Amino acid sequence: MFLISLSAICFACSSQDLIVNENMPKGVNEKITDLAEEVKEEKGTPDSSETERRVDESVETPAAENKRPASAIYRPELTGISGYINVENFLLDDLKGKVILIDFWTYTCINCIRTFPYLKDWHAKYADDGLVIVGVHTPEFEFEKILSNVAIATREFGLEYPIVLDNERATWGAYQNQYWPAKYLIDRDGYVRYTHFGEGGYEETESVIRDLLQENDNVISESGNTFMEPRPYAEIPQDQTEVESQTRELYSGTIRNYNAIYIGRVSPYVAHEQFYTQRDVDVVYTDPSVHRNHFIYLNGVWLNKPESLKHSRKTEEYQDYVAILFYGTSANVVLKGFGESDSYTVMVYLDDMPLKREFAGEDIKWAPTGNSYIEVVDSRLYRLVKSPSYGGFELKISSNSEQFELFAFTFGSFQN
Repeated sequence: MFLISLSAICFACSSQDLIVNENMPKGVNEKITDLAEEVKEEKGTPDSSETERRVDESVETPAAENKRPASAIYRPELTGISGYINVENFLLDDLKGKVILIDFWTYTCINCIRTFPYLKDWHAKYADDGLVIVGVHTPEFEFEKILSNVAIATREFGLEYPIVLDNERATWGAYQNQYWPAKYLIDRDGYVRYTHFGEGGYEETESVIRDLLQENDNVISESGNTFMEPRPYAEIPQDQTEVESQTRELYSGTIRNYNAIYIGRVSPYVAHEQFYTQRDVDVVYTDPSVHRNHFIYLNGVWLNKPESLKHSRKTEEYQDYVAILFYGTSANVVLKGFGESDSYTVMVYLDDMPLKREFAGEDIKWAPTGNSYIEVVDSRLYRLVKSPSYGGFELKISSNSEQFELFAFTFGSFQN
């Protein structure tokens, strides 16, 4: 069942495919030939537009029928698990007679994070009736493989159901999954009855949960319409162009950028020709000042690493920075942290000004001088901007620390 829906989602959620190679920054196209052979050797790390996606759209299989269809597939077992949170070592075979919701997620994924209120609601309402949610944490970045990092995130998000670490993507592969977030509903006999990829579809998913729990004359305690209301999208201008569309997710590492060039379906993310000359070297960048939606711009000295961009020098002032023009209502950034005793400060500017409180994301703080900033302690997603309405904004982040390391930007268009 879920194999059929994969092909549908590849077509339905491919918002990045709209940013085609003809929109590459000047000079980058010339690098394609030189990089192609190098990137072939790196194909073990897939590009998001090819074999993995963070999904912010809703796609699901048809709702479960009262009787299990002949096409239903018996669920694969958890495999290659390297750690457990909220539970001791276990297998799905230990949950016979339960309705199981497998949720593939990773803790820096904003699309996953926005589904947590619904997952927690279902766990609270239906655990006593036989629902077991299993969060399969399949990392996107290397630091997400560290058990303590996932444990901190699990605690901060308030997730109380079992979490397993699928660091080598063995369970991900067993389910032939390609998306964050992704949900697989398994009936009491162990058959996959429903799948959903991306955000949304919460009422549909909960209806299937209730149907599966009540199969074979089982009774559940919850009754009536108790669905949580979905979060509404902001009003977006009907006449917007692609230039004004919500900004795609922006990756800063060489693997994602080089793969984007090699595969050819999307433009790379970093808008500087120097980035593509050599890997794992310090490069001096100059911000061109004029920015385009969907790209990352740099100023100062940066090391281009496989998954990230790292500030390569300690400075007295904040002259080195990362800048983007984004469209949406919210902006987030994934940064690497080194703990409370080794934290660093990142200044945050919106349209070249400190953030006003009505535009500030949850992680923004203010200095006595009025400057807006975040304190980077843990390796995680930091919420920077939360606008009351959809629009285009110039975002700049800057640190004088040589520990400053950037992995990705993500965006949203929900009402705030």
